[in-house]
Order: sequence, then C-alpha cells, then structure tokens
Amino acid sequence: MDNRIKTYNRIAAIAVFIALPMLICSLGDFPRRTILKETISLLFIFSFFMMLMQFYLSRANRNILQGHKIGKVIKWHKVLGYVFVNVLLIHPFLIVVSRYFEAGITPKDAFIELLSNFSQHGLWLGLTAWILMFIIGLTSLFRNKLPFSYKTWRLIHGYLSIAFILTAALHVVEMGRHINRPMYWLIAILSISGVALLLKTYIFKSVSPKIHDHV
Repeated sequence: MDNRIKTYNRIAAIAVFIALPMLICSLGDFPRRTILKETISLLFIFSFFMMLMQFYLSRANRNILQGHKIGKVIKWHKVLGYVFVNVLLIHPFLIVVSRYFEAGITPKDAFIELLSNFSQHGLWLGLTAWILMFIIGLTSLFRNKLPFSYKTWRLIHGYLSIAFILTAALHVVEMGRHINRPMYWLIAILSISGVALLLKTYIFKSVSPKIHDHV
C-alpha cells in the first residue's frame, strides 16, 4: 500500500507541477520569441512551479505524504529549495544578459528601461518577491547561526514563505508572457492551497520546539 501511495504521489507531483504548466505553455497562443528567450522563460516557469511544490513537500502536507519517510521528503524540500532559489535569484540578470545574444536593444538600454519602469506594479511585486526569496534562502542556509529558537525560526520561515509566494504569484500573473486563463487558475489554486497548508501548520497548530528538521 505504501509503495502505491508513493507512486501516485510522484505521478501527481510530476503531472501538476511539471507536465501541466509545460503543456499550457506549449498549447497556449503566446507570442513566440527566439529560442534563447523561450528557453529562459520556460526555465523560470519551471523554477516557479518547483518553488510552489515546496509548500507541499513539508510537514504541513503530512496527510497526503503518508507512506513517505518524512526525512527524505524534507531532504528533497531542502535540495529543491536551494537549487531553485538560486535559479530565480538570477532571473532579473538573465533578462538583461540575454540581450547580448540578440539584435536590437542593447543590454545597457534594457537595464535602463527596466529601472525606469519600476513604477509599474508588477515590477515592484517582482522586486519584493526577489528580496523575500533572498532572505528565505539566507536564513535557511544559516539557520543554526541565527539567535532564534527553532520554533521562532520556523514561524518566521512560514510567514516569509507566504509573503513570497503571494507576491511572486501576483508578479508572474501580471508580468508573465505565458499567462492565460488555464495558467492563471493553476497558479491561483496551487498558491492558495499552499498558503492554506502553511496557515494550518504555523498558526492553527502549535509547533514543537523539539523538532529539529527543516520545514
């Protein structure tokens, strides 16, 4: 039974967080660009959904993860988190650097244009999400060196994660080139469900200070 549950969970994770977003991108009527830009866009879409999956690879999702060893789940949570936080941190820079390989606007002009558009709501959301993600990655990496108890750190981590996913999701919806109705609802459902799981864990349930695993 446990092996069957593990198999179903893996299939569901691949279908929802990888196959479905890529299918929407491939079938959607989006303006096509160069291979380089499309590759970068797909990389960031993939990375965003991997970050969304982090909310489900945690103790908050214990009921669905029955049959899985929680230690291995947390290990994947850490590894995927560190990898895709780093990928998304270079997101603003790759947008500009990609101009080096194309005709038209120069990277310098692209950077100036990016800065001049900071009044746009979507760009401010992106900047906020980037800062929150940087703080989450940094505080996770140096958790043992912080002057907080595990209980306090876990609550901080949870609140930062909620703030990050909400601002990041709004940024993607407002600024993303691959947003249509199916993608919008997929992001909305996964984001709201992930936030609900964390709220249930961090706010409505007490957190034991004796637990020493990552969220």
